[in-house]
Amino acid sequence: MSQSAANISRRLLDANLVKTKALPAAAAANFSTSIDLGQTTLGPAADAIEVEISIPATPALVDDKTITLTLKDSADDSTFTAIPSIATLVQTGASSAGAAAASRRFKLPPSCRRYIRLDAAVLTAGGDNTGVSYTLKVIALQ
Repeated sequence: MSQSAANISRRLLDANLVKTKALPAAAAANFSTSIDLGQTTLGPAADAIEVEISIPATPALVDDKTITLTLKDSADDSTFTAIPSIATLVQTGASSAGAAAASRRFKLPPSCRRYIRLDAAVLTAGGDNTGVSYTLKVIALQ
Protein backbone atom coordinates (compact mmCIF):
# COMPACT_ATOMS: atom_id res chain seq x y z
CA MET A 1 0.00 0.00 0.00
CA SER A 2 1.37 3.42 -0.88
CA GLN A 3 2.03 6.01 1.84
CA SER A 4 -0.90 8.18 0.72
CA ALA A 5 -3.28 5.18 0.65
CA ALA A 6 -2.18 4.28 4.20
CA ASN A 7 -2.90 7.85 5.36
CA ILE A 8 -6.36 7.80 3.77
CA SER A 9 -7.14 4.44 5.42
CA ARG A 10 -5.99 5.83 8.77
CA ARG A 11 -8.27 8.88 8.41
CA LEU A 12 -11.24 6.67 7.51
CA LEU A 13 -10.63 4.46 10.53
CA ASP A 14 -10.35 7.51 12.78
CA ALA A 15 -13.63 8.89 11.40
CA ASN A 16 -15.36 5.73 12.67
CA LEU A 17 -14.21 6.60 16.19
CA VAL A 18 -15.92 10.01 16.27
CA LYS A 19 -19.68 10.44 16.53
CA THR A 20 -21.46 13.79 16.43
CA LYS A 21 -25.16 14.40 16.99
CA ALA A 22 -27.38 17.50 17.18
CA LEU A 23 -28.85 18.19 20.60
CA PRO A 24 -32.49 17.23 21.12
CA ALA A 25 -35.24 19.81 21.61
CA ALA A 26 -36.15 20.93 25.12
CA ALA A 27 -37.83 18.22 27.22
CA ALA A 28 -36.34 15.52 25.02
CA ALA A 29 -33.42 13.13 24.77
CA ASN A 30 -31.45 11.44 22.01
CA PHE A 31 -28.24 9.47 21.58
CA SER A 32 -25.26 9.22 19.26
CA THR A 33 -24.57 6.32 16.96
CA SER A 34 -22.60 3.68 18.86
CA ILE A 35 -18.89 2.97 18.57
CA ASP A 36 -17.77 -0.67 18.46
CA LEU A 37 -14.69 -1.14 20.67
CA GLY A 38 -14.16 -4.56 19.10
CA GLN A 39 -14.10 -6.86 22.11
CA THR A 40 -16.56 -8.14 24.70
CA THR A 41 -14.96 -6.18 27.54
CA LEU A 42 -11.88 -3.98 27.40
CA GLY A 43 -9.88 -5.69 30.14
CA PRO A 44 -6.21 -4.63 29.96
CA ALA A 45 -6.84 -2.82 26.64
CA ALA A 46 -8.58 -0.10 28.68
CA ASP A 47 -5.15 1.35 29.51
CA ALA A 48 -4.62 2.21 25.84
CA ILE A 49 -7.94 3.96 25.20
CA GLU A 50 -9.35 7.30 26.23
CA VAL A 51 -12.74 8.78 25.46
CA GLU A 52 -13.53 12.45 25.03
CA ILE A 53 -17.03 13.87 25.28
CA SER A 54 -17.62 17.49 24.37
CA ILE A 55 -20.26 20.09 23.73
CA PRO A 56 -19.70 23.62 22.39
CA ALA A 57 -21.19 26.71 23.98
CA THR A 58 -24.99 26.68 24.09
CA PRO A 59 -26.05 30.34 24.07
CA ALA A 60 -29.77 29.48 23.92
CA LEU A 61 -29.73 27.35 27.08
CA VAL A 62 -32.16 28.97 29.52
CA ASP A 63 -30.95 30.00 33.00
CA ASP A 64 -30.90 27.13 35.51
CA LYS A 65 -31.84 24.59 32.81
CA THR A 66 -29.41 21.78 31.98
CA ILE A 67 -28.11 19.63 29.20
CA THR A 68 -26.80 16.30 30.47
CA LEU A 69 -24.44 14.02 28.51
CA THR A 70 -24.13 10.44 29.76
CA LEU A 71 -21.73 7.81 28.42
CA LYS A 72 -23.33 4.38 28.19
CA ASP A 73 -22.14 0.90 27.21
CA SER A 74 -23.77 -2.24 25.83
CA ALA A 75 -22.90 -5.86 25.14
CA ASP A 76 -25.35 -6.18 22.23
CA ASP A 77 -25.51 -2.66 20.68
CA SER A 78 -29.15 -2.53 21.72
CA THR A 79 -29.51 -2.29 25.50
CA PHE A 80 -27.35 0.52 26.90
CA THR A 81 -26.72 1.46 30.53
CA ALA A 82 -24.72 4.27 32.11
CA ILE A 83 -21.13 3.39 33.01
CA PRO A 84 -21.20 3.78 36.80
CA SER A 85 -17.60 4.92 37.28
CA ILE A 86 -17.93 7.78 34.76
CA ALA A 87 -19.68 10.97 35.80
CA THR A 88 -22.09 12.73 33.49
CA LEU A 89 -21.19 16.04 31.85
CA VAL A 90 -23.73 18.73 32.74
CA GLN A 91 -24.06 22.21 31.21
CA THR A 92 -26.21 24.71 33.11
CA GLY A 93 -27.59 27.93 31.64
CA ALA A 94 -26.68 31.09 33.58
CA SER A 95 -26.80 34.89 33.42
CA SER A 96 -28.99 34.86 30.29
CA ALA A 97 -25.88 33.81 28.35
CA GLY A 98 -26.47 30.07 28.04
CA ALA A 99 -23.54 27.82 28.95
CA ALA A 100 -19.87 27.75 28.05
CA ALA A 101 -18.32 24.94 26.03
CA ALA A 102 -17.41 21.88 28.08
CA SER A 103 -15.48 18.67 27.58
CA ARG A 104 -14.24 15.74 29.57
CA ARG A 105 -11.54 13.20 28.68
CA PHE A 106 -11.10 9.96 30.62
CA LYS A 107 -10.10 6.30 30.43
CA LEU A 108 -12.79 3.68 30.19
CA PRO A 109 -12.94 1.07 32.97
CA PRO A 110 -11.68 -2.45 32.13
CA SER A 111 -15.27 -3.70 32.62
CA CYS A 112 -16.58 -1.46 29.81
CA ARG A 113 -18.59 -3.52 27.35
CA ARG A 114 -18.12 -3.67 23.57
CA TYR A 115 -20.33 -0.77 22.38
CA ILE A 116 -20.46 2.78 23.71
CA ARG A 117 -22.67 5.75 22.91
CA LEU A 118 -23.37 9.20 24.30
CA ASP A 119 -26.87 10.10 25.45
CA ALA A 120 -28.06 13.73 25.67
CA ALA A 121 -31.02 15.12 27.59
CA VAL A 122 -32.34 18.70 27.72
CA LEU A 123 -34.66 19.82 30.51
CA THR A 124 -38.18 21.09 29.84
CA ALA A 125 -38.17 24.76 28.78
CA GLY A 126 -34.39 24.56 28.20
CA GLY A 127 -34.51 26.66 25.05
CA ASP A 128 -33.82 25.73 21.43
CA ASN A 129 -30.34 24.21 21.33
CA THR A 130 -30.95 21.97 18.31
CA GLY A 131 -28.38 23.89 16.25
CA VAL A 132 -25.61 22.67 18.54
CA SER A 133 -24.01 19.21 18.31
CA TYR A 134 -22.26 17.11 20.94
CA THR A 135 -19.35 14.76 20.21
CA LEU A 136 -18.10 11.36 21.37
CA LYS A 137 -14.52 10.50 20.38
CA VAL A 138 -12.40 7.41 21.08
CA ILE A 139 -8.67 8.11 21.25
CA ALA A 140 -6.10 5.32 21.05
CA LEU A 141 -3.07 6.21 23.17
CA GLN A 142 0.40 5.61 21.78
